[in-house]
Amino acid sequence: MIKIGSPIKKNLFCKKVWLEFVATIKIVTDSSVQLTPEEIEQYNITVIPLSVMIDGTVYTDGKTITRPQFIDLMNQSAALPKTSQPPIGEFIKLFDQLGADGSPIIALHMTDAISGTVNTARQAANLSQSEVTVVDTRETDRGMAFQVIRAAQLAQAGASKKEILAAIERVRHSTKLYMAVMTLDNIVKGGRVSKVTGLISNILNMKVIFELVDGELNVQTKGRGMKTVNNFMRELIADLVTKSNIKGIGISHVAADSVVNKFKADIQTALPKVPLLVRDTSPIIATYAGMGAFAIMYYTED
Repeated sequence: MIKIGSPIKKNLFCKKVWLEFVATIKIVTDSSVQLTPEEIEQYNITVIPLSVMIDGTVYTDGKTITRPQFIDLMNQSAALPKTSQPPIGEFIKLFDQLGADGSPIIALHMTDAISGTVNTARQAANLSQSEVTVVDTRETDRGMAFQVIRAAQLAQAGASKKEILAAIERVRHSTKLYMAVMTLDNIVKGGRVSKVTGLISNILNMKVIFELVDGELNVQTKGRGMKTVNNFMRELIADLVTKSNIKGIGISHVAADSVVNKFKADIQTALPKVPLLVRDTSPIIATYAGMGAFAIMYYTED
């Protein structure tokens, strides 16, 4: 029997207090997300990298290849790069390490319409010794980052898992993502649309703008030439100005600096107080979107 005030009792009490102190919810995501290095550090987010194979060589996203390097290699490659989610063993190892101190884990991943990453994470969660909740964000890129950052902010503030999951859902339902594709070559090669549609679109210099709706890409508008894209962006910015509760905007692109810089300037003029991040997109998105593509994402909060 252990007496109150004994050294053993005190040690057990201290261990319990220590576990309660360190066992905060930890946030995991994958490298398709659009986060700055500063955000990853500030919010203590763990990013598990995806892989991409270019002409027989396998690269690890963010470790053995940068986003600008990938775009250069993709542009020169003989075949469409092949992307792959992290192996289940890497997920299990990561989950076990992060949860070794008793911390629960929330893992947020890109829509399963683009990648099998979220399904692999779910399988790993079932095999991990840690408590892991896996979320299909139904988004990707900066659209996914909005959810990841909100989850990490709440985790740092000591929110419960229930509170964090509810907040993630609110952000997801208030997020919009539009992607403008300049050529359908990569989407056709990746099996996203039929070869006939791709051929016709390229012959006609067709530009297609997709909207991500519940994790699926739907055609929002299409037309010949950049006039279609410019008109869409002009209308979108005009609509954004009418909203008083926009919390963040992101523009990600595939070697489309000159185009997105113009839109960046237009948005900053119209909405000078709204945070705006413009960066190269991840290899997995660049692979399917193709050269010159860009996406604009934003979310609102009541």
